[in-house]
Amino acid sequence: MIHITLGRMRYVNPQEDQLGREHVGWDPNMGDEALFRANRGCWVLGERAEKEQYALLSCEGEVRMAIEIDRLVPVAGGRKAMEGRFLKPGDAVYDAYVGGKPPVEATRNPITYFDSSHDSRLCGCGCGEPVAGGWFLAGHDQKALHARVAKIGTVREFIDWFDNTYVEPTVQ
Repeated sequence: MIHITLGRMRYVNPQEDQLGREHVGWDPNMGDEALFRANRGCWVLGERAEKEQYALLSCEGEVRMAIEIDRLVPVAGGRKAMEGRFLKPGDAVYDAYVGGKPPVEATRNPITYFDSSHDSRLCGCGCGEPVAGGWFLAGHDQKALHARVAKIGTVREFIDWFDNTYVEPTVQ
């Protein structure tokens, strides 16, 4: 799970901000929608972030928001922003963390990661086993890949099929 430590709200120039925001950070008068919009990005997120399903936002020693991440999108300067939704009471991650102390010790870096039982998913190979902090159990990525190759035929047939159907994305 991603944990982000916020500072107090401060104003930024919307013409210079990658997301066009007017402010970032936390203020006790902010509603959930404003808190989410102000702090969903622009973060320096490592490779591990791509595997995470949730993020927590904390300020002044308290978790203020839990976010379910649909995907991370690139923004200028190699940073990323979260797309998803903020969680509400009744969501397991919200109930476990929001209003409580941050689950990690404070560090100089505002971005930290931690393992949570709430942040598991089923293995991407289809075996039905839970996985935390990734998409596959060890070796199951190969199991999933080879099962798909077998649906086409041999490895050579799979490569031929792929080369004939794949369309390179265009840069916009």
